[in-house]
Amino acid sequence: MKRLLNFLIIVLTSSAFGQQATSAEIIQKSLGQKEQLEKTSLVKNIPFVSIGPTVMSGRVVDIDVNPENTTEFYVGYASGGVWYTNNNGTTFTPVLDNSPTQNVGDIAVEWKNGTIWVGTGENNSSRSSYAGIGILKSTDKGKTWSNVGLTDSHHIGRILINPNNSDEVIIGVIGHLYSSNKERGIFKTTNGGKTWKKTLFINENTGIIDVQPAPNNFNVLYAAAWERNRKAWNFDGDGENSAIYKSIDAGNSWIKISDNNGFPNGNGVGRIGLAVFNENIVYAFHDSQFRREKKKKKEKTNALTKDDFKTMSVDAFLKLKDKKLNTYLKMNGFQEKYRAENVKQMVRSGSVKPNDLAKYLENANTLLFDTPVIGAEVFKTTNGGKSWKKMHEGYLDDLYYSYGYYFGEVRVDPQDENGIYVLGVPILKSKDGGKTFTSISKENVHADHQALWVNPKKQGHLIDGNDGGLNVSYDDGESWIKANQPAVGQFYTVYADNQKNYKVYGGLQDNGVWVANHNAKINKAWKQSGKNPYESIMGGDGMQVAVDDRNPDIVYTGYQFGNYYRINRKTGKNKYIQPKHKLGENPYRFNWQTPIQLSKHNQDILYLGGNKLHRSLDKGDTWGAISDDLTKGGKKGNVAYGTLTTISESPFQFGLIYVGSDDGLVYVTKNGGGSWEKISNSFPQDLWVSRVIASKHKKERVYVTLNGYRWDDFNTYVYMSNNYGKTWENISSNIPSSPVNVIKEDSKKENILYLGTDNGLYVSFDKGNNWQPFKNGLPNVAVHDLVIQPKAKHLIIGTHGRSLYKADIAALQEYKNKEAVFSIKNLRKSNSWGSSWSKWLKPNTPKLSIPYYSNSDKKITVSIYAGDVLVNSFQADAEKGFNEMVYDVSFSDKGRKAYLKQHKDAVIKKAKNDVYYLPKGKYRVELNGNKQTFEIK
Repeated sequence: MKRLLNFLIIVLTSSAFGQQATSAEIIQKSLGQKEQLEKTSLVKNIPFVSIGPTVMSGRVVDIDVNPENTTEFYVGYASGGVWYTNNNGTTFTPVLDNSPTQNVGDIAVEWKNGTIWVGTGENNSSRSSYAGIGILKSTDKGKTWSNVGLTDSHHIGRILINPNNSDEVIIGVIGHLYSSNKERGIFKTTNGGKTWKKTLFINENTGIIDVQPAPNNFNVLYAAAWERNRKAWNFDGDGENSAIYKSIDAGNSWIKISDNNGFPNGNGVGRIGLAVFNENIVYAFHDSQFRREKKKKKEKTNALTKDDFKTMSVDAFLKLKDKKLNTYLKMNGFQEKYRAENVKQMVRSGSVKPNDLAKYLENANTLLFDTPVIGAEVFKTTNGGKSWKKMHEGYLDDLYYSYGYYFGEVRVDPQDENGIYVLGVPILKSKDGGKTFTSISKENVHADHQALWVNPKKQGHLIDGNDGGLNVSYDDGESWIKANQPAVGQFYTVYADNQKNYKVYGGLQDNGVWVANHNAKINKAWKQSGKNPYESIMGGDGMQVAVDDRNPDIVYTGYQFGNYYRINRKTGKNKYIQPKHKLGENPYRFNWQTPIQLSKHNQDILYLGGNKLHRSLDKGDTWGAISDDLTKGGKKGNVAYGTLTTISESPFQFGLIYVGSDDGLVYVTKNGGGSWEKISNSFPQDLWVSRVIASKHKKERVYVTLNGYRWDDFNTYVYMSNNYGKTWENISSNIPSSPVNVIKEDSKKENILYLGTDNGLYVSFDKGNNWQPFKNGLPNVAVHDLVIQPKAKHLIIGTHGRSLYKADIAALQEYKNKEAVFSIKNLRKSNSWGSSWSKWLKPNTPKLSIPYYSNSDKKITVSIYAGDVLVNSFQADAEKGFNEMVYDVSFSDKGRKAYLKQHKDAVIKKAKNDVYYLPKGKYRVELNGNKQTFEIK
């Protein structure tokens, strides 16, 4: 009754008032609730192991280098935390793992005393730029953290520490991404974060993306204001309030210095990055959203273009020569069935209009790239902002493309006024103040550049942060070292095939799709062999994966906006399989993360969701839509919207299919698309359906999760139905507020559910009545996807910031709400136990995991028997819940003597490390009266 009441309250609140941003007070309370839950969680000791990959990385947002020792620096990753190195990037250590978040916008370090400031919440405004929780501060080099305020800031642009007074700090706050708020602008503290003063506020939709000081004079500061408005269907990254400001009193007051003095003004002013050479010389890197001047008409050519058809009459179309029309059709990839003769017949009959030959080529992505904006521009002032001058002629094309809001960083060489670097898809340098540029992107440097440190004392020494990780150069970008040691990949999806030595697949933000054996060793050994255990099989932003159960060489995967392929990994052949609309139809809409699913009933059948549900009966070769539009019809904007986000076919019945959309709708069909029923009327409206899951344990059962992230709504929405969605029960229960990305049932136990949120992973043993957070080895990171490999009994999770993790869940599946020792995996005997091939290396030590459950916190004694002989025993501190003890399968002195006394013919040799290991045989583990066996083979 209580769960039903909570559900009704959520529904009534959401439907009556619409989506509202979750308050900072609720978020802070939820963080405290999670911390308390972790302390009492029954699964807090279940170990999760990172399984990489590290060969590629995640998005870097900032780099802070020790000016006295440039081999020591910190790196902030957008959703992967802060990492420290003191060996020039050879190895890194995470320093933010014991904080409530891994979402980073900017970092600043006071190197003299080891104080670290972290502005949480990424400063980019992309689809997965996660919100923060304010300003975190550590005075012990990251061992502990305290929140020192600005908890409703969400996204931080820049942090500056006064080099002459470490208690004086300036913060540029961008503010909420998907909603308006007042806690944005410039904030200043003079007491180390105890109190803050807002010294610049423009309005509730304009924040500060960059603040830079004049070297050697902290009183002179320059700031860039950015007006932006993101919705799920549109991003408007410009406005008349985007501008440049200046302070001459260390940020206490500000004046605008970009009005009618050479710098652009008005609604087209986009993101601005700043680089300050001295008090008067400043570079501004501007993402201009003003429209380009129309090109003068080129000399007429005989070739048809898309625009020709937009205004062409039927008569003019029918008079086109077949050869000329066919050239257009072939060059633009029209299907074979659309050739001049039959297309003209379609136009004659009225089923197709000439304009349809233009529309046929368009979708949300092509329309975005067709936007004729000015794009990247470099401006310079030499008089402290009194006037600005554009430094180059023409356009800086192929730098920003249509995603200028995603970049916006510029750096100036502290030793060369005319040496500047601008960051975009490539990274460019100029030695003449921005008049001309050359690319310093290289073959081992990922695109999409986000952060750059320029050594103020040694020219040519650069550290570059990009969407693929970190690179170091000592020759001004002519060559680069890759420094990708941390596992900080931003996974959207994860998949495991059904092979015995199963493979793990995953799609990553801007890093494609990768695959490896689940037990691959994640270390540097591959640099000697020349082959990383992870292999790239798709570029772009990696999306969902499905593998044919009959043939693991057949893989379906793709990249953003529904661009999917069928890959034969054995032959290396790829076939593009995206469904194509018919000529005359509106183009299909495909989500950034377009869903696919292979039918478990017939592996030749593939489903793919656009705004309609598409089904192929022949592995993607041909398609048919089995629904009308299952969304609210889309909205005008520059982001594909009104699309399906999730598909689930029941394993009990072919054609029993559920789908969910980005605009909050859930539908079910029980007859393979013959008819559809909307089952989401009682849900909070307009939220993103992050997952719909047809139960594998009960035919009538279905689960749905909704995600309010794109409304800055961080509530937790989780529902279960036992009647095909006719009625729903809220099962979010005690989960602290956090948007939900995924829910999955356990492969064996129907009462066990796993849930991934933007702030961690949970499990329920009672179908959602109560949830427990996992903790051991897992930081507070967004969990985007999870998969269970049923044979291995492994849970693999894809995090958006810390790559992949794996855990053994056999103990959870055996749990019966009482003390127990769970199944112990057998061990294979090796002559190498206790030794290595070199005396200088650590000996090979066997490890036997003994999982058990304790009803309380207490000391326990574990006894190991061979028959009735006690061969070893040891004590351990057990905590209430699941525990794991690692045993090195050695004899105790007493146990070895007792064993030899009973087994007089046994030969027990001392290993090179002076340890006696158990011989082959069967053994018994006893713990508080509970028993379990294992075998050394």
